[in-house]
Amino acid sequence: MDEKNSLNAEPVLDEFGKEIIITDPSAAPQLARLSIDVETAAINASPEAQKFHQDNIVDWDGPQDPQNPQNWTSTRKWLIIILISAITFNQAMSSTIFAPGVRQALRDLHSSDQASAPLLISIFVVGLAVGPLFLSPLSELYGRTPLMHASNFAFLLASIVCAVSINVPMLLIFRLIMGASTISLGGGYVADMMEPQHRGKALNVWTVGPVLAPVIGPIAGGYISLKASWRWTFGLVGIIGAFSLAACFVFLRETYPPRLLELKATRLRRETGNPLLRSKYDTGQTPTQLFRYSIMRPTKMLVRSPIVGIVSLFLAIAYSYMYLLFTTFTDVYEKTYGFNVGEAGLSYLGLGSGFLIGQYTQNLFMKWHMKKQLTKNGKLQPEDQLPPLIVGGFMLSIGLFWYGWSVEYKAHWIVPVIGTSICGIGITYFFLVVQTYLVDAYTLYAASALAANTVVRCVFGVTVPLAGPALYKRLGLGWGNTLLGFLALIVAPASLWLLKYGEQIRNNPRFMPKL
Repeated sequence: MDEKNSLNAEPVLDEFGKEIIITDPSAAPQLARLSIDVETAAINASPEAQKFHQDNIVDWDGPQDPQNPQNWTSTRKWLIIILISAITFNQAMSSTIFAPGVRQALRDLHSSDQASAPLLISIFVVGLAVGPLFLSPLSELYGRTPLMHASNFAFLLASIVCAVSINVPMLLIFRLIMGASTISLGGGYVADMMEPQHRGKALNVWTVGPVLAPVIGPIAGGYISLKASWRWTFGLVGIIGAFSLAACFVFLRETYPPRLLELKATRLRRETGNPLLRSKYDTGQTPTQLFRYSIMRPTKMLVRSPIVGIVSLFLAIAYSYMYLLFTTFTDVYEKTYGFNVGEAGLSYLGLGSGFLIGQYTQNLFMKWHMKKQLTKNGKLQPEDQLPPLIVGGFMLSIGLFWYGWSVEYKAHWIVPVIGTSICGIGITYFFLVVQTYLVDAYTLYAASALAANTVVRCVFGVTVPLAGPALYKRLGLGWGNTLLGFLALIVAPASLWLLKYGEQIRNNPRFMPKL
């Protein structure tokens, strides 16, 4: 080896910090990995090696380290959660705000293909199913904030293009992009910042967006389409999206612990000149390996973890029923009760009031229940979140029976509205319990767990409502909703089973995919 190459050789330290000169630069990655392996092996060899290993691990500076998001002030935490909730609300509202203006849009775009109408609505949910598979795991590789900024910008751009679309294919493509860029990192932010006993309340605030917004959307969209134009439904969400994007750049901070500790380790390596310093979350994998593992994580969790699959199916039932109700409201209240488009939109307030009641009552119960479990067991388990799910199964069933038969016998319009509010309470319990359970069970990878859950519920949300017209045509609203109600009852005994065996299944090595 000539002198020039020797001068350019990369220094690598052995397990005791002594420099090793690499004379072949191409061997640097292998020798660097070898030095880590030697260091790891030396941990078991001597106290000195153990101390050296610990000295090179970058962690928080004690339990009260202000850099740890869980030690941030309550004001800072809640500001971020409320901001994420507002963003989620706007993006979730965009899934249904366009629904009342679809026919008007087809006329304006000179399309006679009426089959495009349901596709223009449901294609958003298709994007919503696909986007989190990439955005959520990437947030566990590059951090929450870069993905939040990128998705907010993509959503804003897609909203603008939808508002100025000149044909149906253009509108379809950018509706799909709107759905795909809808962020689902709220649960991840909550897991990063909140202790287990406070996560329920924080998730309660965040889920106002995905739960209540699809109800507000048709009401706002109906009056906007009636008084202005369908284009302004996209204009409204675009304007709110622009303010959200600006607010994120001003107020949002990175919260993902592995990313924060990696940035800290990088800064310390630069300041100290010690190349062996690394985050406690560093697995020694290459960026390519990390990227592959991150992208595959939601799919692996869904396929390999029964817990993720089971609770995702629970929420898929409630989510698909919610969209099935959405598809019937306009026809039911216009044809049976003679409502106009705007008045029919107001019928969604039954569900909306149920959502609010559900959030309030669930929060009250969980405050009492979590305090009781903490006193009884000295610690909290993810399964402690499950009891409201049992009640939710019964509430959803009762609400469906009530709504179906009151319309079947043409009772006063307030009676089916009350029935849908009972459905709303049950649906809210499903949403809050499943999402909080997944966040508690898979804290570090909460975003990926919720992404897997989102895929399942969105697939059901797209497909099940398509069967609604045929179901109600054959059985009527009474027996049709009775059938759906009996299916929802299955969740109650399944939840009891999960309450008893959930921890055992979660901790079984066979059901713990390498994440």
